Amino acid sequence: MTKSKNKKSVWAIGDVQGCYDPLKKLLDSKEIKHDENSEIWFAGDIINRGPKSLKTIRHIMSMGDSAKTVLGNHDLHLLACYAGFRRENKTDTINEILSAPDVKDIINWLRSRPLAHYDQGHLLVHAGVLPKWDLEKTLSLAKEVEEALQSKNWKKYLEKMYGNEPNRWTESLKGSRRRRVIINSFTRMRMCFPDGSMEFGSKEAPSNSKQFNLVPWFEVADRKCKDTTIIFGHWSTLGLMVKKHLIALDTGCVWGGKLSAIRLSDRLLVQVDGDNRKPKRKI
Repeated sequence: MTKSKNKKSVWAIGDVQGCYDPLKKLLDSKEIKHDENSEIWFAGDIINRGPKSLKTIRHIMSMGDSAKTVLGNHDLHLLACYAGFRRENKTDTINEILSAPDVKDIINWLRSRPLAHYDQGHLLVHAGVLPKWDLEKTLSLAKEVEEALQSKNWKKYLEKMYGNEPNRWTESLKGSRRRRVIINSFTRMRMCFPDGSMEFGSKEAPSNSKQFNLVPWFEVADRKCKDTTIIFGHWSTLGLMVKKHLIALDTGCVWGGKLSAIRLSDRLLVQVDGDNRKPKRKI
C-alpha cells in the first residue's frame, strides 16, 4: 500500500455528477483556495445527471495529478455506453461527452482511474467496501479490476460487469463473476444482509428503510476495515456523515442539495449550493 511522502493538504469532494458551476464555486472558496498545491479527491460519479458533464470532466482532467478520482457507477456507465453495449437513459447527460471531439482522450483518462485510492491513512471509494475485506485485500482486488479496465480487452471485461449476482464474496470466485462482485462493492453497494452479502434494491436512508433485516454496509458486524477511515459518496439519501472512521460526502448536489468538501487533516467542512435543476430522481 502507498504511504504519502509529503503531507500536503487533501480535500475530499462528494458526487459532482456534472454540476460544474457548484464545483467551480467550491474549488474557488477561500478555504480551498488558501490551501495552495492541495490535492482534491473526488469520490466518483463526477459526471451524469447534472447539466455540464463535459465541462466538469474536462476541468477535472485539467487539474492533473492534483486531482485523485475513483470510479463511480455513473462513470462506468459512460464507459459502457461508449463501448456500445449500454444505452443512454432518458435522464443521462453524457451525450455531449460521447459526441465530443476529444471523447477518446476522455474515455482513456477515465478508464485509467482507480476504484480505490489510499493515502494519509484514508481510503477513498465511491460506494463502499465489503465487510470481509481488510485494507490490503481491498486495494489488491481494486487493482485486479483496474488492470482489466486499462487493458486492450477492456470492453470485453466491462461488458460482463452488470448484474446483481453473485452478491457475496468468496475466494473461489473467478473471471467475470469475481470482477462483478468487486465492481458492485466499490460502485453500487449501500445495504447488506447481516452476513455481509449485498442487497441492491434499497436506496433510501437507513433510518427510513422498511427492510429490517438489512443494515448499511458499514454497520455489518466484524467488518474488517472498521479501523480504516473510509471516504465514500454514492448515497445521497444518507447524506453527510462524519465519524471517526467514516466520511460520507454525497449531499445530493445534483438533486438541489449541497456539494460538500472536507479537509482530511482537521475535518473542516465547506459546502456550496447545488444546481437548481433537479432531474427526475433515479439514483
